[in-house]
Amino acid sequence: MTTLAIKIPRITHEKFWEICQANQGLRLELTAAGEVIAMSPTYSWTGKQNSGLTAQLWNWNDSAGNGVVFDSSCGFTLPNGAVRSPDASWIVNERWNSLTEEQQRYQFSPIAPDFVVELRSSSDDLATLQAKMQEYLDNGVQLGWLIDPTQRRVEIYRLGQSSEILESPTIVSGEDILPGFELKLNKVWG
Repeated sequence: MTTLAIKIPRITHEKFWEICQANQGLRLELTAAGEVIAMSPTYSWTGKQNSGLTAQLWNWNDSAGNGVVFDSSCGFTLPNGAVRSPDASWIVNERWNSLTEEQQRYQFSPIAPDFVVELRSSSDDLATLQAKMQEYLDNGVQLGWLIDPTQRRVEIYRLGQSSEILESPTIVSGEDILPGFELKLNKVWG
């Protein structure tokens, strides 16, 4: 997967939306500094791994019923103005339902998820993903996982704490943010 940063001086969210509509084959993000990040589609293997991850999160939420799950094609407008698309994310119902219908349906919702996952592909720069995880925390995300299938490593990010690295875990817990959720990593490792 190739990532390209296009520097456009402080574009508005409306202009970013127009760029997204004109380039629907690309996965785009907007940084807080006004850079448009264009990413090519993921390789098939990465898409397979991400599907396994998202399916587990969705199945848990379907039973628990206490939030909303989002896939990698969903963009969120963070408080710092960035529009980011985590590979998987979740928002508790109370916060999601506080948004208007327009905010939920017709824009990049102005909310930071409670939980995010970034799945590192073979071409992703680790330092860039780690900075993105910190940006999520700085904007109110409570719990985040940076999963590196090649290294079989999971970096856990918690609001107000240092990150924790797990080497070759078989299960990762959603802790008190996602009570009862356990991601079985054999579905992600491949």
